[in-house]
Amino acid sequence: MRCPSCGRFYCRECAIEHDGRMFCAACVAKIQTGAGSGRFHTALWSGFALAGFFLAWLIFYQLGLILARIPSDFFSKL
Repeated sequence: MRCPSCGRFYCRECAIEHDGRMFCAACVAKIQTGAGSGRFHTALWSGFALAGFFLAWLIFYQLGLILARIPSDFFSKL
């Protein structure tokens, strides 16, 4: 059998079920210790969220500036 996470082969005695899937012992140990998570991971996603909010603000700010440049007599013709 092959581990779906790392792709290594393992025997039935070494397989461990986690969340309804069979993994090798090394991958289950990584999952349980939280490898790949922590402060860096949280800081990275916080940075992405902050960049997304800034990008959305920048787009709407520029759209507001463009709409503010429309002459007032344009609206009187409607």
